[in-house]
Amino acid sequence: MKSFLTLMTVFALTLTPLSVQAQEANDTGDEERTADYSETYRQLDLFGDVFERVRAQYVEEKADPELIENAINGMLTALDPHSSYLNNEKFEDMQVNTKGEFGGLGIEVTMENGLVKVVSPIDDTPAAEAGIAAGDYIVEIDGEAVMGLTLSEAVDKMRGKVGTEIDLLVSREGEEGPLDFTIIRDIIKIRSVRHRVEGNSGYIRITTFNQNAEAGVKKAIQEIKAELGNNLNGYVLDLRNNPGGLLNQAIAVSDVFLNKGEIVSTRGRHDEDTKRDNATEGDLADGLPIVVLINGGSASASEIVAGALQDHRRGILLGTKSFGKGSVQTVIPLPGHGAMRLTTARYYTPSGRSIQAKGIEPDILVEPAKIETLEFRRMREENLKGALDRKAANDNKDVDVEVDVKVNGEEAEAEEEPQDYQLLRALDLLNGLNLYKGGVGADQTKEEAPKATSNKG
Repeated sequence: MKSFLTLMTVFALTLTPLSVQAQEANDTGDEERTADYSETYRQLDLFGDVFERVRAQYVEEKADPELIENAINGMLTALDPHSSYLNNEKFEDMQVNTKGEFGGLGIEVTMENGLVKVVSPIDDTPAAEAGIAAGDYIVEIDGEAVMGLTLSEAVDKMRGKVGTEIDLLVSREGEEGPLDFTIIRDIIKIRSVRHRVEGNSGYIRITTFNQNAEAGVKKAIQEIKAELGNNLNGYVLDLRNNPGGLLNQAIAVSDVFLNKGEIVSTRGRHDEDTKRDNATEGDLADGLPIVVLINGGSASASEIVAGALQDHRRGILLGTKSFGKGSVQTVIPLPGHGAMRLTTARYYTPSGRSIQAKGIEPDILVEPAKIETLEFRRMREENLKGALDRKAANDNKDVDVEVDVKVNGEEAEAEEEPQDYQLLRALDLLNGLNLYKGGVGADQTKEEAPKATSNKG
């Protein structure tokens, strides 16, 4: 009873400003506002009645903090899929996530039609290695149906001690029946940026926008430049299956490739909540062409980067339509009680497009595909009897066969790694742009870059 009285005292303190405002409304003759406050009091009375009945009559005894926490979380999750209450433990987990390390399976998820939908698996995590894919629906967790659980409850069940097993039943489009996965939980260490050289192109993959993303991209560009020098013909920025992360990191990464102009605007409930973020001078890519890879797993912060580069005609987007999460969540600490994650604004690209539930359309639509070599014999000139220079052609053919069999002096593997068709298309596009020397980055030329590069460090 003491807890209940404390709860109602909190309500009373919360309502004190309403009471004062209601009195002011009476003084000014605003009867409509007074009626609204009266309805608020009535609804809070209803909450108090339900709370007390649950405490007294529910089949199992429940602790007051648990009931109140669930009530708060229910209010927030009913607003949209991304608002929620974070108790102290979850708040600490969230803070760890943004630092690039957390415990779990390694998947980013959302709630859709009562099921947990995988936005994307995180590279080099137990979920990714087990074969969980973007777009999968998690139907059961350790034999318990997901339907009826909130997103936070489902996530809680997927988390656990490192080294323990979890069984997931997954529904996947194109599969006749559900798929079973047994995954061992592990510490998820996220290396947010990876890079390598592909021919004369630099390949940069951002897996998530944690607090190290900007520094990782800058380091990647620096090392790619050092390796390729003047032979560098452009960059592939891979944002596929990137679930997002920190807004300031998305802005900073966009700024790496832009000289000027708006990167993103966030617009809230009131006009004064509108905020615009602009690029600073200095394109670290020196105006070289950029091809940005996106797909249905590219969400939130990755959509901000893709949208900014697309609107400024600084990069060509290739792949499939992005996820479409264009809302801003503000984490509001509640001292002694964790925090609340509340949707407070929407993202808009520089041209004023809303990302929310629409996503970013690629400039060039390229679906994932499998490349196969078709083996067949075709008559060629050197096969014709009496063909000119037939001997020379046969000599060349022998050389070609030797190259096919050996790679860098070593025997070729019987089975090769599956090729990334979208990446191959992106690299082909960069090679073509390098030959043509036009269009992309025309307003942010290589001549401008050396003067501006030092401004961004």
